[in-house]
Amino acid sequence: VFTRTQATMTVNPYRFLASLALVVVVFFSLLPGVHGEATAVIRGKLLLPSGEPVTNTTRITINDGEHATYSQKDGAFIFHAVGPGVHALSVHSPEHHFPLVKIQLKEDSDPKMEPRCIQYAYPGAAKAVVSHPLELTALAAYQYFEPTPRFNPLRLLKNPMVLMMVVSVALMAFMPKMMEGMDDEQKEQMRQQMATQNQMMTDPSKAFSSLFGEMTGSGEEDSNAANRQRRIESSKAGGKTARRGKREGQH
Repeated sequence: VFTRTQATMTVNPYRFLASLALVVVVFFSLLPGVHGEATAVIRGKLLLPSGEPVTNTTRITINDGEHATYSQKDGAFIFHAVGPGVHALSVHSPEHHFPLVKIQLKEDSDPKMEPRCIQYAYPGAAKAVVSHPLELTALAAYQYFEPTPRFNPLRLLKNPMVLMMVVSVALMAFMPKMMEGMDDEQKEQMRQQMATQNQMMTDPSKAFSSLFGEMTGSGEEDSNAANRQRRIESSKAGGKTARRGKREGQH
């Protein structure tokens, strides 16, 4: 009985070796680079425009998150086990804008060979070949708030209300000098024109009627008739004054 039990509990050595070999194959198949693909290590450093390293921890990705890492206090970063192909490296900084980098790794290249890198400021911009390890310098700083504009007196002249006030003040200042060389009749005409303009401003209906009269020509005829009437009245007043002076001289 003991012999039979011992025989049934004996493990077949060939079956054990086959199981162990299968486990080893599965284990190594899960490791990167076992299919003949040469992996590479990508190194770089983030710098400010002044040449100093970026001390803030910044996230760097390859192919929109396929590989991700963070920069150290000295601005250095590293990617391990990057497979062959063309990869896009991006720096996700909330403070500065860094250039984009395209990295090319060939399948049949030597693992010790440096990758080929091309740098550009934004998609569509001019490209430049850069060496590896990468040194990415910030191109600009982000401005999240619009700066408050400073006071500029010349900007007031762009306001139409200010221009109207300036013109009005200039007319008030030069009007007395302009009226010094005028005779009484011209002064009276100017006063009437100013009174008419004030009425047109207070009553829009008169402004439209005056405008319509100027377009049809009736307004000019009315003004000429009014001028002739004023001249006749002034001549009559002058004649009466002359006759009155003769009568007083006879007495």
